[in-house]
Order: sequence, then C-alpha cells, then structure tokens
Amino acid sequence: MKRIILVFLFLSTTFIARSQSYIGFLSDNYSGVHAVISNPAQIVGTPYKLDINLIGASALLGNDYYGVNVFDALNDDYDINLEANKYPLADNRAGANVDVLGPAVMFNLNRNSSMALFTRGRSFGNVNNISGSTIEAIADSSTNDFSISEDDINGLGNGWLEFGVTYAHIILNKNQHVLKGGLTLKYLKGAGSAYAVGENVTLDYDSEGTDLGGGETTGSISSTGFLNYARFAEFDNENYNYDLPSGADGFGSDLGFVYEWRPNYLNNDLDIDNPKNKQSSYKLKIGLSVTDIGYVDYKNGIRQGFNITKENVSEEDFDNAEDLGSFLEANYALTNSSRGYKIDLPTALHLNIDWMLKSKLFLNLNTDYSLMSKDRRTANFISNIVSLTPRYETKSFSFYLPLSVIDNSGFRMGAGIRTGPFYIGSGSIISALTSSNNKEADIYAGFKIGVFDKDKSDKDADGIIDKKDDCPNVAGPVENNGCPWGDKDGDAVLDNVDACPDEFGPEENNGCPWEDTDGDGVPDKDDKCKFDVGTVANMGCPEAEVTEAVQKELNDYARVILFNFGNAEIKAESTQTLLEIVKILNEFPSAKFTIEGHTDSIGSYEVNQNVSDERAKAVKAFLVNNGVDSSRLTAIGYGERKPIATNMYKAGRAKNRRVEINLVK
Repeated sequence: MKRIILVFLFLSTTFIARSQSYIGFLSDNYSGVHAVISNPAQIVGTPYKLDINLIGASALLGNDYYGVNVFDALNDDYDINLEANKYPLADNRAGANVDVLGPAVMFNLNRNSSMALFTRGRSFGNVNNISGSTIEAIADSSTNDFSISEDDINGLGNGWLEFGVTYAHIILNKNQHVLKGGLTLKYLKGAGSAYAVGENVTLDYDSEGTDLGGGETTGSISSTGFLNYARFAEFDNENYNYDLPSGADGFGSDLGFVYEWRPNYLNNDLDIDNPKNKQSSYKLKIGLSVTDIGYVDYKNGIRQGFNITKENVSEEDFDNAEDLGSFLEANYALTNSSRGYKIDLPTALHLNIDWMLKSKLFLNLNTDYSLMSKDRRTANFISNIVSLTPRYETKSFSFYLPLSVIDNSGFRMGAGIRTGPFYIGSGSIISALTSSNNKEADIYAGFKIGVFDKDKSDKDADGIIDKKDDCPNVAGPVENNGCPWGDKDGDAVLDNVDACPDEFGPEENNGCPWEDTDGDGVPDKDDKCKFDVGTVANMGCPEAEVTEAVQKELNDYARVILFNFGNAEIKAESTQTLLEIVKILNEFPSAKFTIEGHTDSIGSYEVNQNVSDERAKAVKAFLVNNGVDSSRLTAIGYGERKPIATNMYKAGRAKNRRVEINLVK
C-alpha cells in the first residue's frame, strides 16, 4: 500500500507544469508557425513566405518539495528521500506538462494577412495542496506504517488533441506604428482524463493490521472523509484497451495583439514579403494575448462521490480489485454518481516585450500569468513566470539565454539555439547542471522548414524591394521610389518639404528666404520699418544724422570727464556724464566714433602718452559696459601732441587735459 501511494503521489506527479513551452525559442522572430502557441497575431509580418513545422516537442517538469542534484540523481543507488533537499509546506504542489506541435503550416494570404493550420497534442498533470507532513510520513523508510491528514487535496490528469486554424491581420499601419491582431479557433479532442478531490481526509495504514489466518497478515486501511473521483473510463483495469474516448470533445480559442514601433521605418505600406528586414525593422514590440479559453467535455465520463469513513479495510481487497473505481464501490458508501464532466483548459494571460538593442541583438521580457484558479478542481493551470531573454538572431541562426523566475520553483537559467531547420533548448539547463537544488527541468527540440521569397530582397532595408527601388543601395521613402530626398539649394531643408527648393532659405520659413520689402538687408520679420530703407543696427529703420550740434554736445560732456591725478581712474562724479554720452551714442546705432585722450605738457612725453591711452580706453570700457557696441568705438591717446591752448599757463593746461568723442566719417 505504501508503495502504491508513493507511486501515485510522486512518481506520476513529481513535476509542476511550467507556464510556457519552447522557452526562448518563442521570442525568436524566426519561430514561424510556433508563434500560434503564445500569440496568434505574431504570424503576420514574419520573415517567412511559408513555414512548415514537421515535429516539435516540449516537456516541462518540476515540483516544490524535492530539490536534487542532477548528476547525483543519475546514480543507480540514489535515494531521493535521503539525499534530496526537502521543502515541506502546508500546500505542496506538483505536476507535468508535455506539449507536442505536430504537422503545422503558416502562410501569407496577402501583404497584410496570414493564416496557420496546426495540430497539437498536450497533456497536463497537477496535484495540489499536499502537506509536507503527508509526504514525510509516506516517505519515512523506518516504518511501513503511516498516517496522513489532509483538509483538501486534489489532483488532475488530462490529455487532449488540438486541430487549430489561426488568422492574423495588420489592423493599423501608420508610418512608424504597426498594430496586428490574431485569432485562433481550436477543435479539441479529449484523449483521457481523471481527477480526484479529497475533503477532510485522514488515513491510517497498519501494514500488519488484518489477520488472514495461519499466522499471515496483510495491511489494513482506516480512513475518514469524502472522496470525489472522476474518470473517462476504468483506464487502470488490466483488461482495458485504450482508445480515444467517445463523446469527449470541445472548442477553444486564443486572442492576441502585437504593437510594433519602427522609428527608422521609411515605407508607409508594410511589405510582409520582404524576408530580410520586416522583423528586424522594429525598435520595440509589445504583444498581449489570452490563450486556451475553452474546455473539453467528457460527456460519457464517470463522476462519483464516496464517504470513505471506514475502519480496517483489507489491503488484499485493494490489491485484488480490478480497478480503483471497483474498489471504492465495493468498500465505501456511494454518495453521488453522475455522467459527464468538463475539464477546463489552462487559460493564461501573456505579455511580451521585445527590444532591439542593435542589429541582431535583442532583449525579450515575457510574463505568463494563469487566469485559472489553482483551487478549481476541474482545471488545468500553468505556473506564473517572468522571463528575461537576451538573444542573438540572424536568418539562419539564433541563440537564447532565458533567465526566469517561476512560481514555486524560483530562479532558473537556460539556453537554446536555432540553426537552419533544427531548434533545441531548455529554460533551465544551466541551472540544472550547476545547482544542487533543482526543483524542475524542461527541454524542447524540433525540426521545421522555412521558405523565404528570394526574388524580393531589400539590400538597403527601406521596405522597398530592390527591383522596384531606384536607389537599391541607399535607403529612401516609397514616395521617392526608394531614394533619399535631395537638397538642391543646400539649405538643409530636404526638397520634399522645401517650399522654395531652388532658393536658399531657413527651415523655419519652410526653406524659403525671408522677404525684404524695402531691400535694406533687414528681413521683414525683423524690420521695424519694412517700407523704409534703414540700417541693420537700427532694426531696419532710418537713422538720424550726427549733426554738428550733436558732436558739440558729445564733446561738451566728454571734456568734463574727470580722472584721478596722474592715472586713468574715472572719478565717481563723472558717472552721470558718461551715462548721458551713452544715451546720445545709442541714438545713432550705426555711427562709429573715436575716443581721444589728451594731456598737457607737464611731465615726460612717454608718461603723458601712456596716461592719454589709458584714459581713452577707460572711457571706452565704461561705454561698452553700459550698452554701446564695442565695434563702434575706437580708443586712442595723443598725449601732449594736440593741444587746444597754450601750456604756458594753468588755464591753458586745464583745457588741454581732456577727452574728445568724435564721429568717424
């Protein structure tokens, strides 16, 4: 009995179902018809004209109780109960998932639509809510007796075949933005199923509890609680010959959308026949889908409920029973019985984000989330997963390195390749080979044939096939027959948007020169007097002339500028005088002036010359610092060379010590 329960609980359900088949490979833009597995919208706009899958299989296995070293587990004398790490929980879970993609084909209907036809075989097994104490009790090798107590334990096994058709279409194509949608409809043929649900179950097994007489004993089973047991047939009967169940079928569907951002895409019309650039042209791709909506209806299935409260049931009765159903009927009270039940598909939500880092290098983020409650007793379900997969991708070869965090299994690292028609990989191979605490493993492999349209190459990757491209070696838009737009006038505004392609003009005026109505060199947009000839300095308006009266006024101010004795430092009391000079100069923004420094003859010639130079420069600096354009001013010192009065007398020398500001004519 102990051996039988161990086999039932562990050997047949040692693994937990993984949420995604073909991990890594499905992120590949060259996965072709396999895209129907995760998102039906992916089959349109692929590099393929035709893609045929001959056979592919993915097996996904794991559990959350045992953690093992793969190399140790391969030894013949390996004892999992003694050597494995154990993680007992109140609700340990286990399961298995096998996914076989049989003959399948994907093909393009036209530039914007694709279809796929596929066959697929799938099987799931889930066991839920087994307490760690139950597993420890059964696995205890020190005694053959054991006791278990479970509030709610359930398990499900289900296999089915799928015959599917997928249609995908480009819903929106606006320059850099492409939106695709896809729908899959599936006919489902049940291949077999069974589930058991125990409520408030206790079980005591005494390996020698039943006396057979003559000194022989056998085990006895005492139990309490309720058990619901459903199956498509008495498949565990040794006389049962397997055949596909009659009246076991159903329908399912998948729905998906894909958005692509193509910042460098120049063609307004998506050309799905181009095998070279259609998939690598996007910078960012986001896919969202819901898969496996539906159920398999086992119309002829048997569903029974039993009150299993009974003491000392002989193990010999169990061993001699034709099947489990017969044993339960013979030994326990039947509480309900009916025909027919439904097994739900593992409905899941998938979010996929693919980023092209650079040519041939991609980074993929994928999230799979179960929409089916793990407490639903007639449902298959997946484990939630988040995967980050860097990949190198070309037409003939791809390499993937998936990094995943999986519900109940933790972090996993895998690897996969696609080379020519072959693909093989695993989402956990690296972790399995490097860790002593493996709780799950998976592997996939297959063979497919992809057909590209070799007559429609696109060397410059601008979305226009070479035979229709006037510039096949240089990328250009379809509006210009595949050639880049020119710039005849050299104003950096391309001819296709240049309103004046033969005249140089700024971008802000659409490539046209600014108009200048009065022809004074100041464009009308800046000309304050666009109908009167003016100067640039006066914003296009005419300037007043510097009259003799203005000149005299300037020098009347200039001559009273005072400096400290013997140097060029301007006295503070001259500040207002200089500001008045600034006002006058700004009234004539185009006029140029010289600032002249003069001294008397007292002192040496060289000293007087230096002082006059420095004083002229000091005045210029003040004027410039207060808003006068320096290009209009020239500072020069004349020393004692240009007296305007005699230096023999004090009054004359005072007149000679002066600054003059004179118009340059």
